[in-house]
Amino acid sequence: MDFNQLKKKAQDALGKNSHKVEQGIDKASGFAKSRFGKQAGKIDNATRKAKDFLHKQERGGGGTPGNEQQR
Repeated sequence: MDFNQLKKKAQDALGKNSHKVEQGIDKASGFAKSRFGKQAGKIDNATRKAKDFLHKQERGGGGTPGNEQQR
């Protein structure tokens, strides 16, 4: 299996299970905040970026996390 096939398989899985993935992101965020509460702002920022990336993949967008244009 080449990289493009693997990428397509991952995108399909995300599309079919995006709600579960988003729940996992929220759960991980909550755990991180419980352990590193002073970093809550950074954790929230990372959570938002992860969800933005997930939603972009749902819409068929490409790219990699962190490489989007600054707003």
